[in-house]
Amino acid sequence: MKTAIAASAVFLAAVAAAQTDFSKIEVKATPLGHGLAMLAGAGGNMVASAGEDGVFIVDDEFAELHPKIKEALAKMSDRPVRFVINTHWHGDHTGGNEKFAGDGAVVIAQDNVYKRMSTSQFIKHLNRAVPASPKGALPVVTFNDQATLHLNGDEIHLVHVANAHTDGDVLVHFPGADVLHMGDCFFNGQYPIIDTGTGGTIDGYVAAVEKGLSLAGPATKVVPGHGPLGDRAQLAEFGEMLKQARAAVAALKSAGKTLEETQAAKPTAALDEKWGKGFVKPEAFVRTIWETLP
Repeated sequence: MKTAIAASAVFLAAVAAAQTDFSKIEVKATPLGHGLAMLAGAGGNMVASAGEDGVFIVDDEFAELHPKIKEALAKMSDRPVRFVINTHWHGDHTGGNEKFAGDGAVVIAQDNVYKRMSTSQFIKHLNRAVPASPKGALPVVTFNDQATLHLNGDEIHLVHVANAHTDGDVLVHFPGADVLHMGDCFFNGQYPIIDTGTGGTIDGYVAAVEKGLSLAGPATKVVPGHGPLGDRAQLAEFGEMLKQARAAVAALKSAGKTLEETQAAKPTAALDEKWGKGFVKPEAFVRTIWETLP
């Protein structure tokens, strides 16, 4: 049950709060070496770094899990969290911002994350309005294309990939540790959500995976936003799936097929058995591709 929740891309804090008993969720740590660990609970996968300069985390899931995340971090270090990096604005990756900021952490994100979180949004995939986040949850430091942190013996590169899962996605690369956090630009083993309402596109998503592949080597540990810890080969396989699905949908749209006709033709049928059993079902995946094709 816990594994299914962690891997199923529960998308918004409000949805998860209504459907999840957080008291039963365990935040599990997978060591990545060099003082890093992947933490998985009930939202997007996190990466924690602990070392001589203190602790920082990439994403922070839901506010309800703040105590359990801190317990997991305490097993890595007795120091407080200095920084939180958000890979994008969705509530299952930023829900703990206000709690960690209240503890003294500085929240860092791409410029568009601040813009999305500071105003009300509408997530088309779920047909759900999302109110603006409280001031205490907002990023304090934002950047445009890239930023670098010099912490715990590594240069951590924050790389913005435009209009992929959203318009504010960031890949977080730890070159010294050979770890890459893809955020929701990688759903390991399943079709991804492409949030078309806040800037996501299929072409931007493919480009984000290509950027990730350019940063990853054969031994790189690749952390997905959702799903189990992956590697470069799995990221490449995911990217090929995206390209095949895009080509199949594009052929039908170019032939003048409507969205409904395209969905009825089942252009991803050859891929559905492997990729279509996660949170995003084939028909919804086809729709988001069709809607964002030129």
